[in-house]
Amino acid sequence: MTGSPRGAVPSAVVLSAAADVVTVLLFATVGRSSHAEGVTATGVLTTAWPFLAGTAIGWLVVRLWRGAWPVPAGASARHTAVEGAVVALVAVAAGMLLRRVTGAGTDPAFVVVATLVLGALLVGWRLLWSVLRRRSRPTSDRRRSARLGG
Repeated sequence: MTGSPRGAVPSAVVLSAAADVVTVLLFATVGRSSHAEGVTATGVLTTAWPFLAGTAIGWLVVRLWRGAWPVPAGASARHTAVEGAVVALVAVAAGMLLRRVTGAGTDPAFVVVATLVLGALLVGWRLLWSVLRRRSRPTSDRRRSARLGG
């Protein structure tokens, strides 16, 4: 028998969650650096936490909507992009709401930049994973997947 034992979290879910956390931390680090703010662990986490919370909410939204976690394992590129976009949009919306509630900045320019950057990053790594996964499969599997719409 292959796969995860009943009740276990599949490794693709753990890796995807970790990739999203790293992505949001990268966003916060680069943002702080570009504004000459301190790039300390505390500073990065202070900037990142609303977006990390928003990302977790985005995962739950996708899970409730699609019945699956937003993981690009075996999904078509279109589904992968849509799920990544949902996670990104929810991450930004919830992140900005949390920033507003806690008195942090929500300047319109920041909202636009956060939406574009997190959108590109959270969709981008999923598409890259999907493409690399597809290329690593034998040609016959790729043909079968193409015929089935995946």
